[in-house]
Amino acid sequence: MLTNLVLGEATPSTTLGTIIVVTGAFLILMLLIKKFAWGAITDILKQREDKIANDLDSAEQSRIAAAKMEKQRQEKLLASKSEAAEILKNAKESGDETRKKALMETTEEVSRLKKKATAEISQEHDKTMAAIKGDVAALSVQIAEKILTKELTPDAHEALINSYIDNLGKVDETR
Repeated sequence: MLTNLVLGEATPSTTLGTIIVVTGAFLILMLLIKKFAWGAITDILKQREDKIANDLDSAEQSRIAAAKMEKQRQEKLLASKSEAAEILKNAKESGDETRKKALMETTEEVSRLKKKATAEISQEHDKTMAAIKGDVAALSVQIAEKILTKELTPDAHEALINSYIDNLGKVDETR
């Protein structure tokens, strides 16, 4: 029989018998697989199918959650930018107001000091004019006394006026 297998020669009755035996063995094998292994194989395949479906669902949920988180991050970023712009705007407005207020206060202070200086100058002018009037009056009285007491020549008259003017400068220096 080994020679028949090796050479591939077979008789027709052997071939039909072999087909029947192989078919019977195959059917028995299929029945045994169905009874003992088919349920386990289908359970394994079902578990694998469920796992793949769950993984796909989980991946989709993760993708949706990531997109949602990205959107929230973008919104927070925009809100932060808007808040920063508002803070800068408020700081600029505050700085402008402070600068205007300081400028206005400085202008008012300068105006007040100018008025005060003008008033002091006016008072000093009035005092000086009063002093000059007093000196002129005293000088006039002295000149009048001298003129009345003696007769003056034009040269003596000029010398008298010059001496009084010199004395007037000395009197102002002592004040």
